[in-house]
Amino acid sequence: MKRVVVKVGSALIAPDGKGCNSRHMLPIAQFIREFQQQGIEVVLVSSGAVAAGRIHIAHGSANPSIAAKQAMASVGQSQLMAQWQRFFDGPCSQLLITHGDLKDRARYINIKNTLRLLLENNILPIVNENDTVATQELKVGDNDNLAALVAMVCDADALLILSDVNGVYDADPRSNKDAQLINQIDHIDDSVFAMAGGTRNHLATGGMRTKIEAAQKACEHGIHTYIINGSDSDSFKAFLAAQNPGTHFVANRSLKKAKKHWLKHTLLSQGSIVIDKGAITALLERGASLLASGIKEIYGDFVKGETVNITAHCGTRILAKGIVQYSSNELQRIMGKNSAQIVEILGFCPSVEVIHRDDMVLLVEEVEED
Repeated sequence: MKRVVVKVGSALIAPDGKGCNSRHMLPIAQFIREFQQQGIEVVLVSSGAVAAGRIHIAHGSANPSIAAKQAMASVGQSQLMAQWQRFFDGPCSQLLITHGDLKDRARYINIKNTLRLLLENNILPIVNENDTVATQELKVGDNDNLAALVAMVCDADALLILSDVNGVYDADPRSNKDAQLINQIDHIDDSVFAMAGGTRNHLATGGMRTKIEAAQKACEHGIHTYIINGSDSDSFKAFLAAQNPGTHFVANRSLKKAKKHWLKHTLLSQGSIVIDKGAITALLERGASLLASGIKEIYGDFVKGETVNITAHCGTRILAKGIVQYSSNELQRIMGKNSAQIVEILGFCPSVEVIHRDDMVLLVEEVEED
């Protein structure tokens, strides 16, 4: 396991509903630090901004309005970040996103690039939905599903959903003392969703159902998903010892094959890039990213975030497909140039790579692997 997304629910951030509380946050931070000490990269998706700011906003209702929740979030977000930063020696960063950010090709790539650079620089990204500006139509709706989307964006190996329950039970453990914890779920179907109850936390937007929805998204993308009890430090010790203290949703296939299948079969190419012999060698033999210096010709009209074919010999041989960091117009200006010249030519440089190796599938290998 090289990269993991850890999602923390509101009940763990503000267990008494009166702002951030270190009772559970401190052990969770230690859990994350131990991952990092093992060389595992971590992205934290943290709920709790609304709960953290609730005591500062007069709302007069057990079920605050959207406007009230947005005001709570605007106050609570800074408190939430300050609390997390207290527990880490290294720097933390904040990413506030909406569903619209993830649907837009260019913004999706920008988020991916930002997460990639933060992790490369040993900075802990802390992600939350941008509750202060998100409209009802743009809201992801809950941070469980947001965490699954973030895990997909950053190519995580595993998604850990920390909750105030142990995992999925075959009956509601709050009303049935004979309910049994299900340690492993190999396939998510209607019977699994039938075991999910709702949430009793009026400040939370999810429940067990949204956690299962998140697991379904992640598993289909090749990401193993776990629901474990974030209020029990023994759960952390067990997980770090390669034991399963909660419910493990088994990924349908490997992350590598899932992403290659997605790139090859789901995304339609909007153009093509012809590369030179040096770039061909770098891609096929060294697994390198594609740089502007190796590009000879551009065909088609495409924008940043779309998929293109990578070809040799004027497009007669398709070597790979990938998600491009620049539009066709921009590539026409920088092709054949050194990466250091991009800023001088375009005035900006979102990425030194035209197509990052993580966003590329080599079709000459894919035939053998499928």
